[in-house]
Amino acid sequence: MYVKICGLRTAETVDAAVEAGADAVGFVFAPGSPRLIEAQAACALAARVPGTVETVGVFRGQPVEEVLATASSARLTTIQLHGDEEDEDFERLRAEGFRTIRALSWDVYLARALTDPLDRLLIDAPLPGNGTRFDTDLLLDRPPRGFWLLAGGLDPANVAGAVRSAAPKGVDVSSGVESSKGVKSADLIRRFVAAARNA
Repeated sequence: MYVKICGLRTAETVDAAVEAGADAVGFVFAPGSPRLIEAQAACALAARVPGTVETVGVFRGQPVEEVLATASSARLTTIQLHGDEEDEDFERLRAEGFRTIRALSWDVYLARALTDPLDRLLIDAPLPGNGTRFDTDLLLDRPPRGFWLLAGGLDPANVAGAVRSAAPKGVDVSSGVESSKGVKSADLIRRFVAAARNA
């Protein structure tokens, strides 16, 4: 089970995610997010992460050149895009040496015919980052193929059940490991990783 802890902004919580065994840590660069971080600060945090753990930059509706500049400055390994980006945008990111995650809300996923199998897929609630769950039974008629992550309203108490019912390859959490909006809890991070692994 691949586990990604997103929206990190402090050394304490980055260290907690790594020590708990997370496969990826995420830094949010989407304007307006309460978890927004500057590239320089993300770079300092990414430097604490061993090479076996992915460092992911999360972007939403931003120009590809801006995404590349920020991700390069922060020295990230992976770029996650939320929005209406085309296959060509993901091809460009991979050509520049980044791994990619394509994030879609469940309704957009069901409405789109995805043609590029090279991107890992993250399926989320319609409003990412606000802790809202969606009924994963909605995916039963068209289950994702390949490597995909489940997101949206997950927390230490419900992640095991969500994994058992939806059978994703991985899970992603942000607000579900926060003590208050935008403030991560090292204890909740550890509990989430353990629950996801034990599912």
